[in-house]
Amino acid sequence: MIPKSATLRIVRPTDHLAATTAMYRNGLGFQLLGSFRDHDGFDGAILGHPRHNYHLEFTHHRGTTVGRAPTPDNLLVFYVPERLDWEASCRRMLEAGFVPVESYNPYWDDAGRTFEDIDGYRVVLQNRAWLT
Repeated sequence: MIPKSATLRIVRPTDHLAATTAMYRNGLGFQLLGSFRDHDGFDGAILGHPRHNYHLEFTHHRGTTVGRAPTPDNLLVFYVPERLDWEASCRRMLEAGFVPVESYNPYWDDAGRTFEDIDGYRVVLQNRAWLT
């Protein structure tokens, strides 16, 4: 079993490191927690909140092209139960350059909005609480 103190980091490649970093920083209100340049040919940015146990890392391998998301069902989902917080979050996503799209799985459109980034990856903001 993974201990509760573990931190989850989701890492994905991008061909647009600076733009992707700015989109997620501004759209989701994340902070730049760290970055690196030319680490064995990789550049990267680590985003998140200092007190949260999850991070997003975006990387670019110099000299390679990764292209767009492999399917429209590659999602990050954030549950934002308070309506005013959710509405403000949706506005920030649009201001940051995310494009609103219809979700591939209609379940996510029931109480949420789906946004696509520059690489075709999607973020869903659900206006409900996560139920365990």
